[in-house]
Amino acid sequence: MLLTLSHTKWYGMKKYIPFMKSEPFVAVVRLQGAITNGGRGLDDTSLAPVLEKAFSKGKPAAVALEINCPGGSPVQSSLIAARIRRLADEKQIPVFAFVEDVAASGGYWLACAADEIFVDSCSITGSIGVISAGFGLQDAIEKYGVERRVYTAGKSKSMLDPFKKESPADVKRLRGLLEDLHTTFIDYVKSRRGAKLADNPDLFTGEVFIGQKGLDQGLVDGIGHLAPTLKSRFGDKVKFRRYGMKRGLLSRFGARVIDDAIASVEDRAAFARFGL
Repeated sequence: MLLTLSHTKWYGMKKYIPFMKSEPFVAVVRLQGAITNGGRGLDDTSLAPVLEKAFSKGKPAAVALEINCPGGSPVQSSLIAARIRRLADEKQIPVFAFVEDVAASGGYWLACAADEIFVDSCSITGSIGVISAGFGLQDAIEKYGVERRVYTAGKSKSMLDPFKKESPADVKRLRGLLEDLHTTFIDYVKSRRGAKLADNPDLFTGEVFIGQKGLDQGLVDGIGHLAPTLKSRFGDKVKFRRYGMKRGLLSRFGARVIDDAIASVEDRAAFARFGL
């Protein structure tokens, strides 16, 4: 009796037959939005299961990162990038980053976790710097007759209280912290990009670069989009499997409406810094 198999069943059986070579596939992880430490954007805890699955499910020829990120928390940037590198080294899988509108500041930190970085001709990269912003409300509470009372044990416990006048000592301490973070950021970029980086004094000043200029500075490796670039590497038959963060039913319908609204405002503010 002659048995026939459908194409779908046959393709599914191929992976169990040693001498049959399956078509290659690339796992794609989207990194969209600001990097936060409050669970409203990109953070290591939320991305951990996504990245683990992307690197571990099947045997991907590569992992591609779709990045559209204006930056955010330096700690979360470091944690996410470190996780990507650990998995890449453990699984011996190359990582490619594809920048859409922007990979700036912490977003560029994530891009540097890839072995190669590609951008659109209009993509923004760079912003290798650190920023801290806040408000001074001491005149506002005085206007309404409100007296601020703060008691501490330890002269350095209270710093940059928005309801008190700015202290030169506090500003000096903050600048020291920002410089330390900036140095860590620069060291990481140099460790990942190495000799590819141009000898440009503006490279680590927080300056941003568009498309070809980012390539000229060695911040990226080429101008190209995900599908055609990876097809040129792995063949026209390469498949793409997408992985992303998923929300539960309650998260999608009402339980996090306010939180999501706040996240949307924060995202827009972060992207707006780059005219986006």
